[in-house]
Amino acid sequence: MPEPLTIAVAQPLSVPHDVAANAAGHARAVRSAAARVVVFPELSLTGYELDAETVTPGDARLEPLVAACAETGSVALAGAPVDGDDGPHIAVLAVDGSGVTVAYHKMYLGAEEAVRFAPGAEPRVLEVDGWRLGLAVCKDTGVPEHAAATAALGIDAYVAGTVKHAHEAELQAERARRIAAGHGIWVAVASFAGPTGGGFAETAGRSGVWAPGGDLVAQSGPETGAVLTAQLTPKPATQLTTKPTAQLTTKPT
Repeated sequence: MPEPLTIAVAQPLSVPHDVAANAAGHARAVRSAAARVVVFPELSLTGYELDAETVTPGDARLEPLVAACAETGSVALAGAPVDGDDGPHIAVLAVDGSGVTVAYHKMYLGAEEAVRFAPGAEPRVLEVDGWRLGLAVCKDTGVPEHAAATAALGIDAYVAGTVKHAHEAELQAERARRIAAGHGIWVAVASFAGPTGGGFAETAGRSGVWAPGGDLVAQSGPETGAVLTAQLTPKPATQLTTKPTAQLTTKPT
């Protein structure tokens, strides 16, 4: 059984199309989180700008984020558009002190997203310190087949980056509760805060962590800059070993 895992969900301010500024903001969030894994919203490195240029793992603008992860021993899961063999994808980048890799392609696309982007082919799992983290992006969380297929890979937590309108905050939380309860796994959602493209003049924020069984551990507000940190404990067959804990901080990012 793995040791407890400290995870953070962050909602930094995103500057449209400005990867360098956003990577610097992500780096500040990583340092303030002091967590092993830090999750960011969908397309967090460009903003939800569907025409943004793609980002490559070797992009020099990501170096401040790599450096922050090296200093803190963190793995950051950031959102960005990337190129693929079948066209561009909405992706999750896994960033640590050694560099950047593409960890997941969003499988279920919105109608406007599908004009430019190709869907991912399959669910993906990222393993950190013995914890198996199933990856998701926004609309994926609303498709029961996605959670089921990802859970079938033997995951301990379902980790998602999202962009939602302010009035969709409760819908987002209900999806997280349903996945946590239905599959008996932790769920962590990093939700975009502040204005962005695609008609999102006001986004939901309210990133959160849910325990196996569906109980809310903690949730941030709608403001930019919030970083919520929680300790995930391994779940035996019958119950959690320790009471879930969480800490919320709000700092300029």
